[in-house]
Amino acid sequence: MMMKIMLDAGHGYNTPGKRSPDGMREYEFNRAVANYARDLLANYNNVTVYFSHSDQQDVSLKARTDKANSLNVDIFVSIHANAFGSGGWNSAGGIETYVYPSRPPVAYQLAQKIQRNLVVATGLQNRGVKTADFHVLRETRMDAVLVECGFMTNREEIKLLRSETYRRTIAEGIVKSLAEQFRLQRKANTPAPSSAPPAAKSAPAPASRDGIYKVQVGAFVNEQNARELAERLKKAGFEAYINTE
Repeated sequence: MMMKIMLDAGHGYNTPGKRSPDGMREYEFNRAVANYARDLLANYNNVTVYFSHSDQQDVSLKARTDKANSLNVDIFVSIHANAFGSGGWNSAGGIETYVYPSRPPVAYQLAQKIQRNLVVATGLQNRGVKTADFHVLRETRMDAVLVECGFMTNREEIKLLRSETYRRTIAEGIVKSLAEQFRLQRKANTPAPSSAPPAAKSAPAPASRDGIYKVQVGAFVNEQNARELAERLKKAGFEAYINTE
């Protein structure tokens, strides 16, 4: 049976107001995560991925949910970066995931998995699974979740939101949650996802004739969380170091 997944990168390049105090458009982050997630989902059998958004134009909320309903997708995942206040920097931060106020069981279970996996992977504050009467949660005829992956108005978290490592980490957490919830089966001969929560960068591997290869484990905004994982890696026999971006 084919699993049809719609990924919704919130907003668009030209959506008014949806940007950080220093100018990063929210859509830049949202679309990057959606692209990474699509590529990761290609490693699973019987999965078709659709996008609700477009790089060419802002797509209305109604057009997004109409497309999901027309395609009769099985799950709708809306990807966002958060913001707080009137447009300046502030200390609000963390991850939160939303479902419709009626808390549909499958959507709520998936939201719990996404919330747990992203908090573990990033070390950001756990703001919990919440409910909201958002259009994309209300007007979709399938289970739907909306995930807020960090605050554009937080000086530390905007650094993560700009990082390709962090964007990939968020995509991995979302895909891991989808695979757990819907018991997706990986294709043969595809690499299994890492079981270790990403945090510190590993030490350089031995050089070859073609240069030096490095393994990126992941990214934390909290230095203590990064140090704790680096220590666990060292105890497991890996040389690890922490780098900042």
